[in-house]
Amino acid sequence: MTAPRLIAVIDIGKTNAKVVLIDAETGGQLAARSTPNTVRRDGIYPHADVERLAAFITTSLRDIHAEHGIEGISITTHGATGALMAGGRLAMPVLDYEHNGPEETSGAYAQVRPDFSESLSPRLPNGLNLGAQIFWQSQVFAERFAEVTAILAYPQYWAWRLTGVMASEVTSLGCHTDLWAPQTGTFSSMVAERGWAGLFPPVKPANSVLGTILPEVAAATGLAGDTPVTCGIHDSNASLIPHLGAHEAPFTILSTGTWVIAMTVGGDTTHLDAGRDSLANVDAFGRAVPTARFMGGREFDMLAPGAVEPNESEIANVINDDVQALPSFMPGVGPFPSSVGRWTKDPEHLSAGERTAAVSLYLALVTQACLELAGVGKQIVIEGPLARNVLFGQALARLTGVPVSASGDATGTSLGASMLFGGKHVAASPGLVRLPLQVEGFDAYCVHWRERL
Repeated sequence: MTAPRLIAVIDIGKTNAKVVLIDAETGGQLAARSTPNTVRRDGIYPHADVERLAAFITTSLRDIHAEHGIEGISITTHGATGALMAGGRLAMPVLDYEHNGPEETSGAYAQVRPDFSESLSPRLPNGLNLGAQIFWQSQVFAERFAEVTAILAYPQYWAWRLTGVMASEVTSLGCHTDLWAPQTGTFSSMVAERGWAGLFPPVKPANSVLGTILPEVAAATGLAGDTPVTCGIHDSNASLIPHLGAHEAPFTILSTGTWVIAMTVGGDTTHLDAGRDSLANVDAFGRAVPTARFMGGREFDMLAPGAVEPNESEIANVINDDVQALPSFMPGVGPFPSSVGRWTKDPEHLSAGERTAAVSLYLALVTQACLELAGVGKQIVIEGPLARNVLFGQALARLTGVPVSASGDATGTSLGASMLFGGKHVAASPGLVRLPLQVEGFDAYCVHWRERL
């Protein structure tokens, strides 16, 4: 098959869902549609509004195809999400991973989940371990769970809706699920012990073409019936693809959105700490990638509403006055999961620029703590929304002492997902170099921050 050039990427993040058209020849973005990724509160538990997303995807594909043409479809989604299928329907709604239901069975789950040495997956709160979700669903909704015929990770659920073909894939299975053993490249011991092994479809590479779109999809979108669809990939791992082979290892990619996820390709897993939200992700080639993360995008939105770019005097004011945010404002996750977030001074007295500056420095300091767990590469590349935050990049360069660049791509996840079709390899944009922050008092500011932890 000739690799398609005009590739529509279905990119479902925790906060927003997008359909983006990528020109595979240039890596450029030709069109985009976006919608909030809402959670439904009806039914047996909070869950993804998959029918609303399906309607959005169909309309976006139809409109983009009418304007530009679409020759292939690729898929990337957030992790910690799975679909329990009963034949050709959902046995239960797609659980929102922020729901605390799985905590009800956490004691029993602790007895069956694999050891960190096997899974490199720490125990996380609520439904952030997909295995904990499935265990809770199997215990609390046993009658419905008895109907389950297949378990699909979220990218593969959408691939199935487009093609009718079911598959499993390692980047989603290896995303702090407790279901995968990264060092052996096999399902974890828990999967067999719980009797779930037969529920997972065959594992296929992220870059494999599962099939072509179903006739009803072709009719609803106007796309050709032979339009191919890839197996799909976890979004943070999609961000890695343009960089694989483009940098000297080890190198660090910061994938930012709702989460700030530090992944050090070519690093080792010896400093990972199961108690501090660090783990091994699995890249598109099945290799373990030491990773640490925190909910930085969510915290930024909480702490800096109405964010504006700070000027030099506002940055200096924050540093000189020792205005600090201390972790963590999203409890249970990140390198400081037990700490309760607080400010050293009332943020209501700050200007919008000063508040943005303080929060940007906070994110850089927490990111540095993540890098102490995942390892710091010879260079750091920032992908996603935080690539536009100049102060964040400058502070991170000062803190780590390695070159930091901010990707010029609108979204590294969509570009990476488009590259699953192969064809011409489009290297990631070299991005904008962020020079180390040179503000008097910053080093002492950082010392004070660590002393307050």
